[in-house]
Amino acid sequence: MTKTHRSKAAFTVAVASGLVLGGVAAPAALAAPSADAVIAEVYGGGGNSGATLTNDFVELANHGAAATSVDGFSVQYLPGSAGPTSTWQVTPLTGSVAPGGRYLVAEGKGSGGTVALPAPDATGAIAMSATAGTIALVSGTTALTCKTAADCAADTRVKDLVGFGAATVREGSPTAAPSNTTSVARAASLADTDDNAADFTVGDPSPTNTKGETTGGGNPEPGTPAKIHEIQGTTRISPFKDKKVSDVTGVVTATRTFGSSRGFWLTDPNPDNDPRTSEGLFVFTGSTSPAVAVGDAVTATGTVREFYPDAPATSNYQSLTELSSAQWTVDSHGNALPAPTVLNPDTVPTTYAPSPGGNIEPLTLEPAKYALDFWESHESEVVSVTDARVVGPSNSFNELYVTSKPDQHESVRGGSVYLGYDQLNSGVMKVSSLIPFAQRPFPKLNVGDVLTGTTSGPVEYSNFGGYTLFASVLGTEKDNGLQAETTRKQRTGELAVATYNVENLAPGDAQAKYDRLGEAIVTHLATPDIVNLEEIQDNTGATDDGTVAADQTLQKFTDAIVAKGGPRYEWRSIDPVNDQDGGQPGGNIRVAFLFNPARVSFVDRPGGTSTSAVGVVREHGKTHLTASPGRVDPANEAWTSSRKPLAGEFVFKGRTVFVIANHFNSKGGDQPTHGRFQPPTRSSEVQRAKQATVLRGFVDSLLASDRSANIVVAGDLNDYPFSPAVQTLTAGGALKDLIASVPEAERYSYVFEGQSQVLDHILASTAPRGVDYDVVHINAEFADQASDHDPQVIRFRPGAGNPLQDGLYDLLDYLEQVFGH
Repeated sequence: MTKTHRSKAAFTVAVASGLVLGGVAAPAALAAPSADAVIAEVYGGGGNSGATLTNDFVELANHGAAATSVDGFSVQYLPGSAGPTSTWQVTPLTGSVAPGGRYLVAEGKGSGGTVALPAPDATGAIAMSATAGTIALVSGTTALTCKTAADCAADTRVKDLVGFGAATVREGSPTAAPSNTTSVARAASLADTDDNAADFTVGDPSPTNTKGETTGGGNPEPGTPAKIHEIQGTTRISPFKDKKVSDVTGVVTATRTFGSSRGFWLTDPNPDNDPRTSEGLFVFTGSTSPAVAVGDAVTATGTVREFYPDAPATSNYQSLTELSSAQWTVDSHGNALPAPTVLNPDTVPTTYAPSPGGNIEPLTLEPAKYALDFWESHESEVVSVTDARVVGPSNSFNELYVTSKPDQHESVRGGSVYLGYDQLNSGVMKVSSLIPFAQRPFPKLNVGDVLTGTTSGPVEYSNFGGYTLFASVLGTEKDNGLQAETTRKQRTGELAVATYNVENLAPGDAQAKYDRLGEAIVTHLATPDIVNLEEIQDNTGATDDGTVAADQTLQKFTDAIVAKGGPRYEWRSIDPVNDQDGGQPGGNIRVAFLFNPARVSFVDRPGGTSTSAVGVVREHGKTHLTASPGRVDPANEAWTSSRKPLAGEFVFKGRTVFVIANHFNSKGGDQPTHGRFQPPTRSSEVQRAKQATVLRGFVDSLLASDRSANIVVAGDLNDYPFSPAVQTLTAGGALKDLIASVPEAERYSYVFEGQSQVLDHILASTAPRGVDYDVVHINAEFADQASDHDPQVIRFRPGAGNPLQDGLYDLLDYLEQVFGH
């Protein structure tokens, strides 16, 4: 189970482009990317209903090293449908664009809106669509005639081109659709990949001219005077939502000068006496760095928005109250900053959120009672924490998680263990950095490490990870020396069975990943006799070309094990039906068995296919599978778009052991724990409950045939020990979830959003004797991971159902422990 994210703009692109790409039959032809001037932003909603700006605009930028002349150039517009009678409309340009600078082209003016554009560098009268169309930057002022993406790419006059919304003419795939109140803007890096969907995101319009001016140039309506605490209000939604406010005063406490969501945070140094109202506010300036400094006293005007990372009407997330389309004046410099809220172990409430059974946005905040209310009542204010222990390792997005409650469900290795739906660790918070990377690279820290000294900055809600401290002051890294664990070797009479999710393993992965996985099997897991693998991809990985075989993936893996000094494992698996088992599109992930033939035998029985169901029979007094390997009821609707369990029959020292490898459906689609709906709906549980019922039925059929059957059910069940699915598997004691046999501080195999939790399980029937179980922590707590999951291993002596034989077996095992092998 892999979680990804990022900035609010990045999230918008990921969602929106996913919707658009589904309708694109083939990529459009591409022209060479521009080396200097590019189209940076397009807005067609000016003057429309709900708009703040009065005019449409096109903004250019220069990502070259020298000024670029646009004399004799033009920007041209084609309607989105581009029918036979459509024509390109032309606005001539003059002047130049400085390196790293902007150039603003004003277009058609509507009857609505209240804020004028900054003084434009060129002016046209094109009435652009707010939702779909194409803008081209053209050498020359003669109207283009091309009506298809391929024809426009072949026209050498086209320097850059952007198709937005459902545009017929575009580079690659069109951008997501903007609206009357949103524009499409290129990332701050100005990268030009010739794929509009990848290069542009939807967000608030931020017109900027060559002088760097971003404020309106007319006499806009002044708006309602308001203090920050009045804007924030006593609920999650501002009482001034979508209204213009003025005379908003505060001191700049931090700035965000990189990325696509730039702006600054204001805090009013004269707070009210209401603990429910935040005194902080984020002023959003889009892709333009704000011309303010920390300590500036500012008076601002703008429109109050509630920003959601996706569609507000259907979002599962909370919003960020911000000031957009802002104008401001700096009244003075070098002012003292308001004191931060210091986070001590008892500052944040233990109870996580109110749980009315619905949307908590209208509820009056109770910051002394609920953690989520506490954070919301300090939204955009500066908070600080001292000697913060890391509970979620640094990730590729330069984030980590710390806790302000070091004693709250502390794991044995320094994390925060998640022990129940009502026991979320409320002290956990995400930390990102406002410090430019060139000034201080983001630290690479593991769970248990510490940011010593003070870490402080404004707090803002993020759809990925909840409330986030954006650090303008970042503590000093202290490495507490976390080491990867190593389990013991199984004894001669013990069978060792492990489970390991290897995170979308494909032949195209770097050899270094295979080497680390091989090292894990040989050294850290001490070469188990049987290994259940999850997320083995097909031979072409995520390329969706109809390939389903995974022999190359498994061969490369087993070769890596041998190269690390391990045995030559054999494997068994069943290829899935193409694109029917979920996971990364095209990857065809499946479960598989590795086994060491020098220690354990696999009983091969023909008949196991991707669509046929394995059964249980009893012949000559002995229970066996009808096919080995075989899939458990693969046609059952419980396994729709999900991996099917794989049952295998093994023999160890003359005793039969049934192993069932699993990878239940993911948690995708669940409402977030920190979202606006409380308690969150865990919709994915419905399918896992069905899967558990089917799997339990198969286990019961084995036990009905042989009540002393040695059964191991293992894999990534994508659910917790306290979940309905796992409770179904363990009901009545037929299977024991072995994670319950270790202390609470050790119950985790995965770390998500700073919560150490259990997704991977090994369950065993009552027949195995001398059971020894271990979660081997080698990945989830580390910034450098070979997989995002930790493996687990069970060692046991298979029971024979005969007390005399079992007693003799116990004696032999005891003698081995005393005298060695």
